[in-house]
Amino acid sequence: MIMVVRKLLVANRGEIARRVFATCRALGVATVAVHSDADADAPYVAEADEAVRLPGNTPVETYLRIELILDAARRTGADAVHPGYGFLAEHAGFAAAVVDAGLTWVGPPAGAIAAMGDKLAAKELLADAGVPMLPSWTDGDEVTDFPVLVKASAGGGGRGMRIVRDPADLPTAVDSARREAAAAFGDGTVFVERYVERGRHVEVQIFGDTHGTVVALGERDCSIQRRHQKIVEEAPAVLPDGVRERLHAAAVAAGRAVDYVGAGTVEFLLAPTGEFFFLEMNTRLQVEHPVTEAVTGLDLVRLQLLVAEGGVLPVPATPPADGHAIEVRLCAEDPTQGFRPATGTLHRFTVPGVAGEFTPTRGLRLDSGVGTGSTVGVHYDSMLAKLVAWAPTRGEAARMLAGALARAELHGVATNRDLLVRVLRSAEFGAAQVDTGFLDAHPEVFAPLLPADGLPVAALAAALAGAAARRAAAPVLAGLPSGWRNVPAVPQVVRYATTAGDEIEVRYRLDRSGGLADWSTDPTAAGPGPTTADAPDVPPVVELVTAAPDRVLLDVAGVRRALRVHRAGSVVFVDGPDGAAELTELPRFPLPCAALAVGSLLAPLPGTVTRVHVAAGQRVAAGDLLLTLEAMKLEHPVLAPTDGVVADLPVPAGGQVETGAVLAVVNPEEAPR
Repeated sequence: MIMVVRKLLVANRGEIARRVFATCRALGVATVAVHSDADADAPYVAEADEAVRLPGNTPVETYLRIELILDAARRTGADAVHPGYGFLAEHAGFAAAVVDAGLTWVGPPAGAIAAMGDKLAAKELLADAGVPMLPSWTDGDEVTDFPVLVKASAGGGGRGMRIVRDPADLPTAVDSARREAAAAFGDGTVFVERYVERGRHVEVQIFGDTHGTVVALGERDCSIQRRHQKIVEEAPAVLPDGVRERLHAAAVAAGRAVDYVGAGTVEFLLAPTGEFFFLEMNTRLQVEHPVTEAVTGLDLVRLQLLVAEGGVLPVPATPPADGHAIEVRLCAEDPTQGFRPATGTLHRFTVPGVAGEFTPTRGLRLDSGVGTGSTVGVHYDSMLAKLVAWAPTRGEAARMLAGALARAELHGVATNRDLLVRVLRSAEFGAAQVDTGFLDAHPEVFAPLLPADGLPVAALAAALAGAAARRAAAPVLAGLPSGWRNVPAVPQVVRYATTAGDEIEVRYRLDRSGGLADWSTDPTAAGPGPTTADAPDVPPVVELVTAAPDRVLLDVAGVRRALRVHRAGSVVFVDGPDGAAELTELPRFPLPCAALAVGSLLAPLPGTVTRVHVAAGQRVAAGDLLLTLEAMKLEHPVLAPTDGVVADLPVPAGGQVETGAVLAVVNPEEAPR
């Protein structure tokens, strides 16, 4: 029976909602968004034909409320529901409830979701179908083969995963994984699986229809991960001879074992020996589906709608891959601080050279859930956008993607952009020498793109742009050169704070024609230029070509450099050919403020204190776990910075904190005299 979808409700948020809406617009399908209070002004809400508020902010209050979503469908007259990914996308009860309400479910049958949703049961079922498996245990006391991986049975996305190499650490890892899995999926069941060193994460996109067809649409390599979450994905995977065909066959066998319908992904761990083992099956559209779309030319959301309507899948066999596609996940987080999530306002979010958004595109594709002016909060995942590059070859795709990322203007929230660029430009990635331990093995990719000796020039550009802005806004004597003063021998002085917590002072002097007479920075350890034995820490010779409020053109040691400058309040963002800098201009005459107690540990971002592990007066050692902070659906341990005594714990378990709140005070232990 053919059913025609006329109005589709997307039970999700962010970029996946925008992605589904894009195909719906092309097909003439009306759209309905649901949104929390925090998402009321999000781009996806504005793009929907209709939107329904889900009161509250947390997922438990909003996007995980089946009855609220079904009520939204009823109130708007939607006749179909697309779950996106995450939240209720792999909830068999939700799929069944949608069908019971007389709506079309754009996803696999509830039975298939249930069969694959319990990862332990799925492993048993698919082992009988001939899919290769890793050994696993449900009882931690039975584990004898280390290292192992603790995994959540009811979910994915890296939540609830822990690598354990020492048997003594297993009980703690299991407890922590259970808490995180319960918070993310509502089910704290975990199991333990053998961990394969230097394994690659390779997955196969499958698609099925109601007429008995199950086909593999190619594979993706998703090996580069942080916290067991993918951040770089590509299609096709670079594989040894004969492996691709066996992977596809195993994935199709898994789909047929559960009579699969719709889009699904069968994930495998590929060992260095060429063996591969089943990891899990995701019964939904994956975050990384755009790379498959890029090399096949297929719109997978369109195929989802076609299959949901009862149509025949128009792809009877695996299509050949055309060219190569690489996707990166741009996330609001600081890789140099253990990938700590970041919050704030995106004052500017632009990526150059984008050829298309949300649908199959040759060249550069941007799927973003945010835009300039968006607020990044603590309630949801840290992913801001996906940037995808397609090119005839893998090398060209990597170069295109790295170049666009490096030139992007991402202002206001810390991101993993620099890390992604360094990964894409690394020799190992270029040679396809990747595995799931790539980031641990290559600490050099965590270095910022802007070298230390580039920061002073960026600070100088910020100061010159600020002076130009003040002159442009001057009500009188606007024709005077920027920075001109009666006593030209006295320099202009501007102080900035860096994101690393340091300060840099810029001193510059302009001549009467507006040219740069001289400049310097303090501390000179910031490295304004190369050091020589004759002239240590001498800044490079810089000539000012032009200075405008938003662009400064400098000649640095004979090389002309254009630096883009954007100011938001007291924060100045400088983007140049070497990288980007974020500088906060400090007041010339700061007001006195109350000093923090020595040993104060501050909240790095807003969140909830879920557990307090110590008591006031307790002696602790450096590195001891003091408390656990939960934000963006992840646990963040707060550790003792030094040996000492816990003097204060001002926030109890369950307490909510803002950035900068004092979480604990540890009085350092005095050294013996």
